[in-house]
Amino acid sequence: MKKVGTGELAGGDVRRTAGSGMPAQVSADGRTRHEVARLLLEQGPMTAVVVAEQLGISPAAVRRHLDALLADGETEARDAPRRGPRGRGRPAKLFLLTESGRARFGHAYDDLAVSAVRFLAEHAGEDAVRAFAERRVATLVGPHMDAVTSHEDPVRRAEALAIALSREGYAASTRQVGAGAQLCQHHCPVAHVAAEFPQLCEAETEAFAKLLGTHVQRLATIARGDNACTTHVPVASAGIPVEPQPECTTEVNVPEVEERTTPVRTAQPADGRSTRIPIGGKPV
Repeated sequence: MKKVGTGELAGGDVRRTAGSGMPAQVSADGRTRHEVARLLLEQGPMTAVVVAEQLGISPAAVRRHLDALLADGETEARDAPRRGPRGRGRPAKLFLLTESGRARFGHAYDDLAVSAVRFLAEHAGEDAVRAFAERRVATLVGPHMDAVTSHEDPVRRAEALAIALSREGYAASTRQVGAGAQLCQHHCPVAHVAAEFPQLCEAETEAFAKLLGTHVQRLATIARGDNACTTHVPVASAGIPVEPQPECTTEVNVPEVEERTTPVRTAQPADGRSTRIPIGGKPV
């Protein structure tokens, strides 16, 4: 007797979530896809038929999920080795997880990074931690220095820096505040480490001040529990007050879907329009 898999009944009917009237398959697709990926993680390269047998769902349903994982770059396919004489038809495909696919199961990188910096502090001292933080931010902004400093105005520099930070994974934007601007980083890849070692935030703030050519003020950080890292960039102008605001309100509009999609990052140019920047891409 065929087992009933997630989101599918033996007779092919679609189950409905109790009390909702909505097909259970709509909410179960993500869970089934995760189970397909988990099986590839635990047992290595497998064919769609073997995955279907393991999960108790139809090969057609498995292929649909594998196609989605392929499209997202989470799996890759290769020809299965042949045993015996070559037969007719296409060779079977083995599916295996890519590094991106493994990432959906999480890594211990945050804990490893914190442990490494703790070791550095214990054995080399606070000065070594500070030097490490300065080296890290120099590596982060160094490749974008010319693009940022090509502008004279600090606000325009902040806009160029937001574009650069977005390309480095910080989902940054700017907004006008009085005569100045605020640089908003809606994501921080090292927030877990910075929560224990604020030297990372301090070095970043100092590097921003040098790049922008003006004193800046860090008003909020994700590491302290705020919803964004907010850096105020003051520009003195007669008769126009500069009023720093503690938190950014600009939001990054990433669709809230169960399946993982390619994230879109934003930066805010001088004319106030939103610039969409795909990972590693150019403004469009």
